[in-house]
Amino acid sequence: MEVIRIHHPLDPRQIPDDPVVLAMGFFDGVHRGHQAVIKRAKALATAKHVKLAVLTYDHRPALVYRPLTGDDRKYLSTPERKLQQLDRLGVDRVFLVSYTGDFSAQTPQEFVDHYLVAFHTVVAVAGFDHTYGKKDVATMTRLPAYAQGRFEVETVAKEASDREKISSTRIRQAMKDGAIDDANNLLGYLYRSTGVVVHGEARGRTIGFPTANVLTPENEWIPGIGVYTARLKVGAIWYPGMISVGRNDTFGDNRPITVEMNLLDYQGNLYGENVEVEWHHRLRGQVKFASAEDLITQLQKDEVATRDYFSQVAAD
Repeated sequence: MEVIRIHHPLDPRQIPDDPVVLAMGFFDGVHRGHQAVIKRAKALATAKHVKLAVLTYDHRPALVYRPLTGDDRKYLSTPERKLQQLDRLGVDRVFLVSYTGDFSAQTPQEFVDHYLVAFHTVVAVAGFDHTYGKKDVATMTRLPAYAQGRFEVETVAKEASDREKISSTRIRQAMKDGAIDDANNLLGYLYRSTGVVVHGEARGRTIGFPTANVLTPENEWIPGIGVYTARLKVGAIWYPGMISVGRNDTFGDNRPITVEMNLLDYQGNLYGENVEVEWHHRLRGQVKFASAEDLITQLQKDEVATRDYFSQVAAD
């Protein structure tokens, strides 16, 4: 997959001469709704014997318009992971635009003239609620007028689950709630995050459940407090285990949230490893136990549930 990184104003020399069907969107998470847009664009590109291209952005456009705080700074897919997902969907070319104040200052007509036409678009495809400027004028309904017959416009209807629109907002709420099973269903794949293994309090090894403490980037979503089944990628190998997002309240109050993973049957030194976590299934919420012994009893039950889960996954 070819990736063309663009900073406004566009240098036409960056753009290949061949025509494309162009799917447009920020695509945070590249969830099932986004996949429907890209699959429709792929079908059109195949029918017209041209390449499938995607126009997306390197960060959330809202950053240009207002201060981003807290959860607004987090992404379901970093630019690197987004590109990986687009590649898996068969995209031939990605126009990765840096969303700046100057870029946002364009009128809808200027955006169409300077970008969509310059990309040699034969069909522009996006979701029904996609905008490319001010929401009241930069709509998919108005895009054919701005196109002025230079390319076709295809609008993809909403993708729904349980009668609700599949959206990045809905997935982010599921992540916040710790509902990773719901988030994965809406994404259409198992959510992944990254991190590096660092030293913790080493308390896990004293109770028979040594953990890898994963320091996670501030700009990536992590499921809410709870205990989950997951896999940890070290190098090229995936290791199954159970992972806790929580404060270890059993050992004191007002502790910081940590991400700690106990790997099944693993022996080795993971400190300093850059890792990837694949989040599978929620086992339970966090509990403040009366004693370390009660915690150990629960962890033993969690281990049994985790082994059963991955045995079933292997069987399927």
